[in-house]
Amino acid sequence: MKQLVIGLAAIGLMAGCASNAGTGAPAAGTSALATLAPKSGSNVQGTIKLLQQGDNRVAMAVDIAGLPPNGMFGFHVHEKGDCSSPDGMSAGGHFNPTGQPHGDPRSGPHHAGDIPMLQSDASGKAVGSIVLNGVTLTPGATSLVGRAVIVHAGMDDYKTQPTGNSGGRVACGVIVAN
Repeated sequence: MKQLVIGLAAIGLMAGCASNAGTGAPAAGTSALATLAPKSGSNVQGTIKLLQQGDNRVAMAVDIAGLPPNGMFGFHVHEKGDCSSPDGMSAGGHFNPTGQPHGDPRSGPHHAGDIPMLQSDASGKAVGSIVLNGVTLTPGATSLVGRAVIVHAGMDDYKTQPTGNSGGRVACGVIVAN
């Protein structure tokens, strides 16, 4: 299966954003942050910086540590901004405001919360960026603010409904507007 490897382009991605003032689109530059904390007895932690890039487009820069080395991990936005339970289940299911099936976010129908898998390096870090389409950081049905980001213990098969068979939740962070 072809996998999207999250690259090291976060700085350039964030620097390339421009304002949409006067277009009716959300202003680029609206930002949010999620601080990931370990769940289910893991050591996974990190930060996710989000930046609005115009109407229905959000750049996400990730810096995550404590993953098993050289692995692929399911990575999703979940519907509730609640990371209070030890296993991360308080975050609910995948964020899916349009009622789509779970799928590969690079092609075809998928949840708004489906994100390409994380890939860890030999030291257990995943650092890079991705652009999410169909979501915003501004108020509305497709806003990511107030939702949770979850890192799963295993690979996402992009087929099994409704979760992708990604395993337990090893890190959770609530997306908070800056």
